[in-house]
Amino acid sequence: MMRTIDLRGRSLSLAELLDAVPRAEAARAEALAAAARIVDDVSVRGEEALRAQAEQFDGVSGHDVRVPASHLDEALENLDPVVRDALERAIVRVREASAAQVPAPTTTVLAPGAVVSQRWQPVRRVGVYVPGGKAVYPSSVVMNVVPAQVAGVEQVALASPPQREFDGRVHPVILAAARLLGVDEVYAMGGAGAIGAFAYGVASLGLDPVDVVTGPGNNFVAAAKRAVAGRVGTDAEAGATEILIVADAGADPRLIAADLISQAEHDEQASAVLVTDAPSLADAVAAQVAVMADATRHSTRVRAALAGPQSAIVLVDDRATATAFSNAYAPEHLELHLDDPRPEEFGNAGAVFVGAHSPVSLGDYLAGSNHVLPTGGQARYASGLSAATFLRPQQVIEYDRAALSEVRDAIVALAEAEALPAHGEAVTARFDG
Repeated sequence: MMRTIDLRGRSLSLAELLDAVPRAEAARAEALAAAARIVDDVSVRGEEALRAQAEQFDGVSGHDVRVPASHLDEALENLDPVVRDALERAIVRVREASAAQVPAPTTTVLAPGAVVSQRWQPVRRVGVYVPGGKAVYPSSVVMNVVPAQVAGVEQVALASPPQREFDGRVHPVILAAARLLGVDEVYAMGGAGAIGAFAYGVASLGLDPVDVVTGPGNNFVAAAKRAVAGRVGTDAEAGATEILIVADAGADPRLIAADLISQAEHDEQASAVLVTDAPSLADAVAAQVAVMADATRHSTRVRAALAGPQSAIVLVDDRATATAFSNAYAPEHLELHLDDPRPEEFGNAGAVFVGAHSPVSLGDYLAGSNHVLPTGGQARYASGLSAATFLRPQQVIEYDRAALSEVRDAIVALAEAEALPAHGEAVTARFDG
């Protein structure tokens, strides 16, 4: 079911490793073009475009695009108590872990009367996207909203696709999670169109443009974020999910197969990759995957994802090559099933799960970490969603006359060197007369 990429006996440069990484590049390119068209349509036609997209993609028409408060109240009232308890536990854990991500303000005194302070200012308004296509993600409500609240964001708007089986309403468990967190501005709109609506606003819905858009989704949602970048801030492009597992001969093939399948069930475009220097383990995992994939609820979807070009079992000569391959791939989720894991060597990953008892599913729900993470190799330079996503570092400069006098001549010298004499004159003017 899963193809094998054999890199044994080869000494690969970084460029060659990047070329060997399994990716569904054609799907991403197609998504970018389609998402740009959808976003542009929303920017021009607003609610009309959103309704047309809901009918085309979700099979829904005539629904409330802006969710009435009564829908939120009803959803929370009818929420399964066991699910409510799980969500409340997740909220507590994510809130605690997110609070640790908020930097403390600092003050630097460079000389008497020369002070530079650093503070972290939250953005005012955020648009949170929560997927709702092939699966339902109340956990993503928690992962997006809690860090924004911890950061001090004043306004949080949430969007999730309308559901045909619920008469065009947002899925009730998502609505209940929003109500638990005090979010009352919710929209039944999905995919790239929702990202466009957040970026441009929709006057007829009372939807004002946001400052930052966050949230996971499929490749179309990730591509839509790229289409609106520059108009609004975005988190890293969290597209179709990825798991990369680095394992040695001592790993349990059954657990590895279970974890590969757990991410493959998200979407046919999900990526599941095993990297190992143990051919016997690779064979055992392949055998387990074949059996377990047939037994799981979303077998068809899982098999499609595992058989796709984005998934593979990669054979390498040694631990060093496995580490280099992982860092080149820069996975969203990295699991280390190694006798000596040394996670510090795996610098490029959205989140790192160490050991047999730290599956990605733990991070999806109750680890306290955030599950909105960069995909498509972006973990080489981008981080997952956190309180910092909603904060802007801002410096406050305060010099008195004596402190400015001390650096006056140096400023004038640099201004003259850059052929910008008025810069220097703006300083000397303070000492004329």
